[in-house]
Amino acid sequence: MSVCMDYFFYFFVVVIGLIFGSFLNALVYRFHEKKSLWERSECPNCHKQIKWYDNVPILSFFILKGRCRNCKQKISWQYPIVELWMGIASVCILYTWMPIYFDNKFPLLFFLLDIVRQGIIIWVLTFTFVYDLVYMEVSDLVVWSGVVSVFLLNVLLSQTGITNMFVGVGIGGGFFLLQYLISKGKWIGGGDIRLGVLMGIILGWQNTILALFISYLLGAIVGVYLLLTKKKEKNSEIPFGTFLTVGTLVAMWWGERIVGWYLGFLS
Repeated sequence: MSVCMDYFFYFFVVVIGLIFGSFLNALVYRFHEKKSLWERSECPNCHKQIKWYDNVPILSFFILKGRCRNCKQKISWQYPIVELWMGIASVCILYTWMPIYFDNKFPLLFFLLDIVRQGIIIWVLTFTFVYDLVYMEVSDLVVWSGVVSVFLLNVLLSQTGITNMFVGVGIGGGFFLLQYLISKGKWIGGGDIRLGVLMGIILGWQNTILALFISYLLGAIVGVYLLLTKKKEKNSEIPFGTFLTVGTLVAMWWGERIVGWYLGFLS
């Protein structure tokens, strides 16, 4: 492809990612409020239907200056941030995996299925991050859908061995299940156990350990910051699922480099 075609292609991918991000934002709200996915978008405050030109990803937020056209209620920054993230993530997936597949002359079907697999992972992790951050909940339906679909695609594409996945599930899910049983549900919730299972399926056992370490490190840093700034009290709950999703993403994309750097540092 020419340079112009390359830019056009990646621009198209960004637009698709922005659209998926917009849909994800709508799904987070509708899923929690038990609203139909097929209804027209509405303002959560005044419940007026949102016109199509006020629903353009990112652009509408800034054109409206971050407020509803009808009631002037502030629109959460969640919306443009999630849309932008999905656009960037979509390009990152293609930019990373296209050279690998075409250089090794893998079948196009395998390439497309792997893109679908990566897309599902990003979508499920992003949904879980936002949903847990906003509502302090983890959706069983979304997490289990991710577990089943990623497991099947991993087997089909031979991405992660079955034994590797099951050991990962044992480490991720078992780690949180043990904490849940010891504390009788006081330390963590059932959603963390299910996220541990998802981590094992996505990452396999080695990167699951890394993801857990990263998640707890991030959680500790943020927790200390919130305590020092008095935004949270000692016994306040924090949405730990958000840290697990970030840890999973970091381990999935950069796990091998991090482990390689660490081993090199030790030697």
